[in-house]
Amino acid sequence: MRRWECRRKVVAVISVERVVIVRRPLAEVVAYLEDFGRAEQWDPGTVRCVRLGDGPVQVGAQWRNTSRFRGRTTELRYELVVRESARLMFVGENRTVTSQDDLRFAEEGTSTRLTYRASLRFKGFARLAAPFLRGEFERLADGVVARLPVAAEAWRS
Repeated sequence: MRRWECRRKVVAVISVERVVIVRRPLAEVVAYLEDFGRAEQWDPGTVRCVRLGDGPVQVGAQWRNTSRFRGRTTELRYELVVRESARLMFVGENRTVTSQDDLRFAEEGTSTRLTYRASLRFKGFARLAAPFLRGEFERLADGVVARLPVAAEAWRS
């Protein structure tokens, strides 16, 4: 009889979802949000977000995002991984976390309904802190709901 050692891998993921109405047509809201550099305007955790490279925004475009979370500043490299007419997905990563922002859009009359899903997957020892960070991540998502419609509605293409 073999004796097997079973190691349980701790997967620490925090996910949030919010729905927000933006009083602009869908194509304009997507055009605004596809440039992740504008996250400074609508994401309360983003301190700075700079495009790496130039040319049109398309799948593969990257940004260096500096965020403040619980008083600490961290930097992630984000990439646009999905760009469709009604969906955008950005994935950011550094050595301690992988972040995913999944934005889905639907027409609602002359406005746009945006479903915003964000998740953080912690790596290494940072996984141990995940259970204590959920409340702060929820507050940041609430801040996105407050700021994003105002920023998108004020934007002029």
